Amino acid sequence: MKVEKPQNIVLVLADNLGWGELGCYGGGALRGAPTPRIDELAQQGMKFQNFNVESDCVPTRSALMTGRHPIRTGAVQSVPAGHPQGIHPWEKTLPQILRDAGYATAMFGKWHLGDRNGRFPHERGFDEWYGIPRTTNETLFTSSPGFDSTVVDVPYVMEGFSGSPAKNISIYDLEKRRKIDSELTDKTINFMRRKKSSGQPFFAYVPLTHLHFPTLPHRDFAGRSAVGDFADSMMEMDHRVGQLLDVVDELGIRDETLFIFASDNGPEFRKPWRGTAGPWTGTYHTSMEGGLRVPLIVRWPGRVAPGQVTDDIIQVTDLFSTIACAGGGQVPSDRPIDGINQLDWWTGKVEKSAREGFLFYIKNELRAVKWRHWKMHLVFEKEPNEGTRHLETPWLFNIKRDPKEETDVAMDDGWVRGPMRQLIREFEQSLREHKPIPPGASDDYKVGQAG
Repeated sequence: MKVEKPQNIVLVLADNLGWGELGCYGGGALRGAPTPRIDELAQQGMKFQNFNVESDCVPTRSALMTGRHPIRTGAVQSVPAGHPQGIHPWEKTLPQILRDAGYATAMFGKWHLGDRNGRFPHERGFDEWYGIPRTTNETLFTSSPGFDSTVVDVPYVMEGFSGSPAKNISIYDLEKRRKIDSELTDKTINFMRRKKSSGQPFFAYVPLTHLHFPTLPHRDFAGRSAVGDFADSMMEMDHRVGQLLDVVDELGIRDETLFIFASDNGPEFRKPWRGTAGPWTGTYHTSMEGGLRVPLIVRWPGRVAPGQVTDDIIQVTDLFSTIACAGGGQVPSDRPIDGINQLDWWTGKVEKSAREGFLFYIKNELRAVKWRHWKMHLVFEKEPNEGTRHLETPWLFNIKRDPKEETDVAMDDGWVRGPMRQLIREFEQSLREHKPIPPGASDDYKVGQAG
């Protein structure tokens, strides 16, 4: 008998994992790091070759949690500790929706959507959480010459439970960086065991810290690949995902569990931790395909047929709407939701994605439009911080024929600019009708309609 909705949902999000890193996406052993567990997961479900995200950590996580592009939510970039950041309390989050639908909710990993009272994960829909409120490069702080803890917050691993204040658990330094993904995995396993025992359906969000810089493996994996820390860390990440999959099987809940693995953005661009986007050009912080496209794998036995590979477009906001609907949740109707429910596509009721395109912003600037297998750049930046080119006449690329985005086809395929311009007009009209929340808005900011 097929389950009408998943009893459990596990969402694992890698950090700065490029399209070309995993074996099932053309990397793996070629990169010095076999990834057999994630490769096997891809065979057991649906592998997406055209899953698109936002420009970097904060905007993607905001889009995932709210179903709204970050230009609407104001969560457009990372800011230092102690400053207003993340998603405004007015936003309705995915764990809030799933908790209202009867799920126990927990997060173990990197939040990056608010680091002060009222904005921690356990105050935004998660019953419990353990992890880091911001990001992993902070592990470099305390070992940096001249570090002054009187003017900058010391980074901590934290813990929180609904109804109680968050607590600092341990300093997030370079040695803790090596251990953190092991701890996150153990915490998730403990949560799954507890909820299986109690009989309550659960949503476990597991935003791991690999492969974000500094990319340092657990001591048990140091030297495992024989080609360096980056490959060692990728092998560890694969192992951690395998541990979660093994416990799902051990608990006998595979057939009733929707298991999703994805990445938050394209690969790291800094040496020596630079990653790869495979056939695509670019890294995160750019609008190149290498920044937009990342891995996504979905397994749901009995509902999502195994062995599928698709190149249809899907965007990170769609995960919000699809997961919420799969879990029987109610998507907000009082605000624009950019995510599209793709459940009928995932489960084979329709053959194609319900999405043909989307707009791509970096902060508040429209950089590109993607539609079918074309990309139109209004602002071009091939590598982060090398300088942007604001184009008087946008460049148009046919991504099927030209995955490196090197040859402008504006004359040959100029008709494509029509539907792309229509996407822009419709979205800009929506922004006028529904005023975006400004970046850094305080908790008492009144969200309202534009006049």
